[in-house]
Amino acid sequence: MARKQKNPGLKNGITARWLRGNLLITVLLMLVVEGMFLYNYTESYYDGVQQSMYQRFSSITGQLKVYSGDTSQKAAANRSVALRRMVEQFSDKDKYEFMLLDSYGEVIASTSGTGAEGIVTWEDFEQAQTAPDGMGVALYETSSGEPVMSVCCLVPYAAEDVVAMRLVTSMTLIQTQIKNAFLLSALVVLVALAFTVASGLYFVRSIVAPLGQVERIAADIARGDLDVRLPEAVVPRDEMDRLRSTINRMAEGLAETERMKNEFISSVSHELRTPLTSIRGWVETLNTLDDPSDENYRKGLQIISSETTRLYNMVEELLDFSRLQNGGIKMECRPLDLVAELTDAVLFCEPRIRQAGLVLSYAEPEEMIPVHADPDRLRQVFINILDNAIKYSAPGGRITVKIWAGEYKAFIEIIDQGRGIPPEDLGNVKAKFFKGKNAVRGSGIGLALVESIMTALDGTLDLRSTLGRGTVVTLGLPIYRK
Repeated sequence: MARKQKNPGLKNGITARWLRGNLLITVLLMLVVEGMFLYNYTESYYDGVQQSMYQRFSSITGQLKVYSGDTSQKAAANRSVALRRMVEQFSDKDKYEFMLLDSYGEVIASTSGTGAEGIVTWEDFEQAQTAPDGMGVALYETSSGEPVMSVCCLVPYAAEDVVAMRLVTSMTLIQTQIKNAFLLSALVVLVALAFTVASGLYFVRSIVAPLGQVERIAADIARGDLDVRLPEAVVPRDEMDRLRSTINRMAEGLAETERMKNEFISSVSHELRTPLTSIRGWVETLNTLDDPSDENYRKGLQIISSETTRLYNMVEELLDFSRLQNGGIKMECRPLDLVAELTDAVLFCEPRIRQAGLVLSYAEPEEMIPVHADPDRLRQVFINILDNAIKYSAPGGRITVKIWAGEYKAFIEIIDQGRGIPPEDLGNVKAKFFKGKNAVRGSGIGLALVESIMTALDGTLDLRSTLGRGTVVTLGLPIYRK
């Protein structure tokens, strides 16, 4: 049993790429912003508490300066007494624990009247002893699990056994504020993320769904169903609407090309069948004739030769067109006289023109017109246009050939008085496989071949026609200058 393959679009679709790319970046960016916000918010609160205790220490040390006039021993004793009195009379006992420390970091006095067992640490005292400003800070939890901050400050003046002061404050309210800020910011991030996901999925799906529809229709077209079409907006609003219109135009173009190709195959089959039927019939007739001098014998050979030449020319035209379309023919261009090339082609077609009962009007210019072109392909263009003029003209009509040189280009006009081209066919007669309503025998690619050759020679092909009055074909080629 064949193993079912997973749909690669699930892993590599636009939605998956958006989830892996844009959404991931958005989430990471929000996390970074959230982290920065919480860090700065926490630091601002902690710094505020720390600065508040620094200011209290500054106020206390300022009060100790009043004893600087006493003798050193007496001043030290006075400072010690003053510090102990400050501890006893400390007004913010509900906010801070104020302690005095000895040289070993042991608590000498405290606002709570105890040794402050379980609420102190050695970290701030040790840090203060090595810090240039004599300050140390510690964040920790007491033995009861309460978060606190302690700031230790070395006494700048001798005060007997008092070496340092410590302020300890609870951080419970601060951490509650930080936790509330974290929850609020997390809620904001989740709301923003939900909005981003919802709006992003809505936008992505507004693209994915139409693209899926386009993909299905394109797959139908690739399988050969050229009648399917995508729904179109009356006025294209965005790239998706324009893509639908483009897909529909492509399908219409392919359908038209398919129709023209089928008509071309049918036409060519008919064109090939006619001379083949004639050749086959005359071969059977010649098999019954034993006398080569018989008039029917000679007539049959002439018809077989004529039809064989017609078949050969038709096949060569098809091969040339195919080679030009596929880039298989390389132009062998060289400087040449456009007047001489046109005159040779006119002389080649003149017997057929007179045989068809038409009048040829051509005045060969005396001065040469230099161009850079492939003479064989140029002759093929002239003969093809003249052949069309002969086929589409009634006896008694006139075929006029003109040539002149402009400032940068040389122009050739071949004018007939034939049946003309219907206006609705005029824009398509140069398309491959197209045969108009007034078309006669032929493969239907003559003008397409001519245009391909002229394009390869950097030339132009223009058509003007009036139904029932004739057609004017204008060829243009750049004048060659050394």
